[in-house]
Amino acid sequence: MIDVAQASHHVQDAYAFELPLGIHLEIPQPFEAIGFRISKFMLLELAVALLMIAVFVPLAGKIRGGRPPRGRLWNLLELMLLFIRDEIARPAIGRHDADRFLPYLWTTFFFILSCNLIGLVPWMGSPTGSLAVTGTLAGIALCMSVGAGMRKLGPVGYFTGQIPHMELPWVLAVFLKPMILTIEVVGVIIKHGVLSVRLLANMFAGHLVLAVIMGFIAATAQSWLWYGVMPASVIGAFCLNILELLVAFLQAYIFTFLSALFIGMAIHPH
Repeated sequence: MIDVAQASHHVQDAYAFELPLGIHLEIPQPFEAIGFRISKFMLLELAVALLMIAVFVPLAGKIRGGRPPRGRLWNLLELMLLFIRDEIARPAIGRHDADRFLPYLWTTFFFILSCNLIGLVPWMGSPTGSLAVTGTLAGIALCMSVGAGMRKLGPVGYFTGQIPHMELPWVLAVFLKPMILTIEVVGVIIKHGVLSVRLLANMFAGHLVLAVIMGFIAATAQSWLWYGVMPASVIGAFCLNILELLVAFLQAYIFTFLSALFIGMAIHPH
């Protein structure tokens, strides 16, 4: 059975920063009277958004002005942008339509990547470890794919396109096709829901494992076992941090690739 006090403490952690030396920094809540609370994930997402603006607006200005990006950072960013365009967007959506969705796909990839990476900073936490964040990202992906399909095919054309072509007598078609349409629409919603769960599970699980491993040090603090457990825990946590770095990039890639794939399926149903 879950300890209610521990669960309550976990909820409160979302509205405060736990800093070194036992410093507990509460986030001011100026809108609490109207039922709106500011969580630390909101602040971290805002910081990520401002960082992306600070990085990509100058890069876009250089490219728009015809100046080649110079320097390792600018070339790395341009390489990643081109990879998303050439290896994700165009193969999944089609060369003719892909470029219209590139701003969304670029923003999604770097926003998720930055939120994943900020979780590696001590005492911060990863916004993508919250279901509210991953659910919102999945909801945006759902709106993008359905909206793209309806814009390309029209509302009627989009929904009728979800039904596979079948030669059926009209008596059966009247009953079967609405059932198949319902199943397909529910399937589209579930596929996008899985996006949020996959991202959440991978990011939350990594932080949970790190917390458990480092907890071994505290558990053996008053024992001679500490001298053997502490080095092993630190080395294990370091190796898992390197693995989480890989997972941060991989999950951003998977979310972006599947979002592009769902958009392609929406505008090219057959």
